[in-house]
Amino acid sequence: MGDGRVGDGGVGGRIEQLRGLRVWRAGLDAEELALLADLSAAVGDDRGLAEELTPVLRVSTREVERRIAEGRSLTRRMPRLLASMRAGELGAHGARRVLTVVDPLDDDAARQVDGLLADKLVEAPETAWQPGNLAQRARRLVEKVDPGGHTHRARRARAERRVELTPGEHAMSTLEASLPAEVAAACYSRVDGMARSLRRGGEQRTLEQLRADVTADLILGRDVGVTAPEAAAMVYLHVPMDTALTMSDEGCELDGYGPIPAPIAREIMTNARSTWRAVLCDPGTGEPVDLGRTRRRPSAVIRDLVRVRDRECVMPWCHRPARHCDHDHQHPWAVAGGTAGAGGGSTSVANGGPRCRRHHRLKDQPGWNTRYNPTHGITRVTTPHGATYTSRREPVLTPTRRAPARDTQAHHAQARGTQARHGQAPGAPAGRRTAPAKTARGTTDPKRQNDDNPPF
Repeated sequence: MGDGRVGDGGVGGRIEQLRGLRVWRAGLDAEELALLADLSAAVGDDRGLAEELTPVLRVSTREVERRIAEGRSLTRRMPRLLASMRAGELGAHGARRVLTVVDPLDDDAARQVDGLLADKLVEAPETAWQPGNLAQRARRLVEKVDPGGHTHRARRARAERRVELTPGEHAMSTLEASLPAEVAAACYSRVDGMARSLRRGGEQRTLEQLRADVTADLILGRDVGVTAPEAAAMVYLHVPMDTALTMSDEGCELDGYGPIPAPIAREIMTNARSTWRAVLCDPGTGEPVDLGRTRRRPSAVIRDLVRVRDRECVMPWCHRPARHCDHDHQHPWAVAGGTAGAGGGSTSVANGGPRCRRHHRLKDQPGWNTRYNPTHGITRVTTPHGATYTSRREPVLTPTRRAPARDTQAHHAQARGTQARHGQAPGAPAGRRTAPAKTARGTTDPKRQNDDNPPF
């Protein structure tokens, strides 16, 4: 690119230069992987080839072996993904995320996923190429192409659960536990909740330090000094009624993770040690409309339903689970120098969305324009230097019929009443049966209307 990589075009121009570097690097990644695949076919001994290339590529032998396998997989099984790399859309890290998802499939199934993924990405927003988003799309396509193998893959992965200790630098090490998704989510929620409780109690350690220290105390059996909050280990499990009754094996979602096999979902439901929450979904839209609950505070109900509906921070490239995010008023309840309600925004499900603390603060930073439409689940983000990114929320469950004409809570409540009179099931509960739940509403208590504290 010559000597003038950083020109005089201002910050916006330099960002465009970074975009060009990304395209250039992605093309080089593609050529390296394709060349490794050619060498593998010519030599026929991947282990010996990896040893020979270790000093050439100046990475570990294990990393060389991994790249050789990825090159073979891309050239034989995922040629359109390789073409995307050559076009500069995707680097080696993103390709590795997708290859990890499709690795258990046979060659024909992998090629099907490759074609479907490429077709979906033709008109997808730019943020769809972010590795986490791309892996999520690939995960759903793998389930679609090979639904019968979903349970087998999950059981095999669960059988390989483990704990690893990796020595680090500066007298530090990393302790990593590979656990079933719902167990890992519940563990993190509990640790995070206890850390936040300690922080509110006056602890001067950062949240990151507290999470690490709480984890160590729990494992070593030491007194943490605080009890876990009520919802500290709660996991939302979305299961249609027919799947819960073993009449179907479709539509199961674990919040903060994605689709899981129906047999695994039913095992979570029936496990006495599981912590999960019933969710009612509109069969027309696939979206949650109410929760099984015993709590009465409207503000808590609103926060819970928003978390279940959106599942993650609403920023297009952020996958922090909603249960670890702040509840954000899209239209503010109060404005500077004004009074409650002056911002025009009510405390309601239709005006709420989850934002992680980082992106909650970023929303009000100069130059950032982040708009979220809670009803349609559309996020539009404009950066200080003019780039705009758009994403759309995926339904919790796949809709089974045409969506209702009106998308309001009152309409859902009326529909449930009509169905109840005709003896029809009002929605798709995930988990245990609950009494008919009232539609979430705002509260007239000003203290509760402006209750925007973090979830813990």
